[in-house]
Amino acid sequence: MTEITSKHGTVSRQPYELYMSMVDLSNFKRMLPQDKQDMLQADYDTLTATVQGFNIGVKVHNRQPYSLIELVDYGAPFAFHIEIHFDPAQNDPYKTDFWIKAEADLNLMMKMMLSGKIKEALDKIVDGLVNASNGIFPEGFDASGWTPHV
Repeated sequence: MTEITSKHGTVSRQPYELYMSMVDLSNFKRMLPQDKQDMLQADYDTLTATVQGFNIGVKVHNRQPYSLIELVDYGAPFAFHIEIHFDPAQNDPYKTDFWIKAEADLNLMMKMMLSGKIKEALDKIVDGLVNASNGIFPEGFDASGWTPHV
């Protein structure tokens, strides 16, 4: 198994708030820009998407309230496991140390081609969440459903 860990980011939300926004996988659809939402199908426990011609899906394997959501492959071309961590920030109880760990069953060729792109994607997710919690949203994102922590 290839292990890839994102950078850590401090999100301006408490762990329970951030966890609750992600516990239902259907919420991820509304986090995408409007023009990208058609490529994603989601319900409470599963999410499937078409990315560069590949169908990739995840389903919830485990939920540990307010601290961890574990996802496993669901109809993907290779086996993988994702852990989404919501740790209390060290110096501020109103913020979250957010990070993601992925493990994937990649052969040598796929590891060489994909591991850097996976790491980059995980880091972008962390950066995007940190930015959104500070009121900075990507172009095309509907921020009307996002209420920043006060």
